[in-house]
Amino acid sequence: MEKDQIYNESMANIADFSFDAQVADVFTDMIERSVPGYRAILTMIETLTEHYGQSGSTLYDLGCSLGGATLSMRRGITAENCRIVAVDSSESMIERCQKTMERDHNPTSVHTICSDIRDVEIKDASVVVLNFTLQFIPPVDRFQLLEKISAGMRPGGVLILSEKVVFEDDHLDALLFDIHHDFKRAHGYTDLEISQKRSALENVLIPETIPTHRDRLLKAGFTSVDVWFQCFNFMSMLAIK
Repeated sequence: MEKDQIYNESMANIADFSFDAQVADVFTDMIERSVPGYRAILTMIETLTEHYGQSGSTLYDLGCSLGGATLSMRRGITAENCRIVAVDSSESMIERCQKTMERDHNPTSVHTICSDIRDVEIKDASVVVLNFTLQFIPPVDRFQLLEKISAGMRPGGVLILSEKVVFEDDHLDALLFDIHHDFKRAHGYTDLEISQKRSALENVLIPETIPTHRDRLLKAGFTSVDVWFQCFNFMSMLAIK
């Protein structure tokens, strides 16, 4: 696993963060050192897929990156005649995801698509994963995307939505913001790396509150929505169709 050192030297101009080849090369190290509970979420995606996957249905990993959640879904499927569609807009990510799936000998079919997830049809779905993906979609487009996902899901299906969040209480928001930075320092990031990456993400990753996510999911057509995992300012929700 290649170590993330993208922001370890001072930069005069910091470009907006993008999921390019440089990021794809170090993405596994980057996300495990940046997102508390990431491995636990992947493990539970496998378990949730086993519980909610329906025979003959399609499962979607939207914003699949290297395919971590895709693999978890693939390993969790026990229902018959299922397939997985893994989508990402980054060619570098999709290329690496394809190679990962080729090395994995699970018989469940995985179809990879290089596309904006807003342009992908969702049809006959029993499990849909947005694992730290929605936060990179412009807020104005988020409801329409979730409404489309809901409309393309089978009754009893589940959307697993993982996101970085902010809090309405300013004191709590500041506390968890600082604790997250302590987490990153404990995993080897310097203050310079933390500061420069924060600047790169400022206009790209737009977090929202948990109530905002919950209310929008209910409005989009899901019948039951709640948080099943939270660590600091990162959480994952289940939205049942």
